[in-house]
Amino acid sequence: MRVTVRLFAGLRERAGRARVELDDVQRVGDVWPALGLGDEPAGLLYALNREYAEPSVELHDGDEVALIPPVSGGATIRTDRIDVSEVIEEVGTPEDGAIAVFVGTVRRESRGKEVLYLEYEAFEEMAHPMMQRLESELRREHALSAIAIHHRVGRVEVAEPSVVIAVSARHRAAALDACRQAIDTLKETIPLWKKEVYSDGEEWVGRGS
Repeated sequence: MRVTVRLFAGLRERAGRARVELDDVQRVGDVWPALGLGDEPAGLLYALNREYAEPSVELHDGDEVALIPPVSGGATIRTDRIDVSEVIEEVGTPEDGAIAVFVGTVRRESRGKEVLYLEYEAFEEMAHPMMQRLESELRREHALSAIAIHHRVGRVEVAEPSVVIAVSARHRAAALDACRQAIDTLKETIPLWKKEVYSDGEEWVGRGS
């Protein structure tokens, strides 16, 4: 059995060619190890005959497997202020017709109290790979061109962005749906916490806030 493997961008440069013929690979996930290019890149996706496919899918003679490298954007946990325009620039491409953006900012009032600032804390060793997996899942589910998730840790002042999510796709419905799903999933599952500091005290608030 023989399959054709197509490589793009950095993966093409890494392999030194854009197409490779492989024999005796049984499943989609066997393709990367068979290429002998080292560790599999985080966020790598596979397309079988031009449709996204899981690594467990079986291959047949004559199949084409494309290796989809991580696109522009990416999951970032950061301590500096987020520039919304820079995040948008990370995901924009001339081929897309829609960019959806969610910006979460620190509001002045919460729970009936005046907020002075927030303190965010993350279990970064766990949160970062979870955010990367979320990006990969959303790219596959919604056929996105790119997605970028930036989240602050440390002190964040009133009116400053604490999280920015930018999504690009060919059509607006996919971009909007993915953006909403990204923030909802982020708040429900990623190990990030915030402390609201008030004029008369403070309170830790967990996920989902």
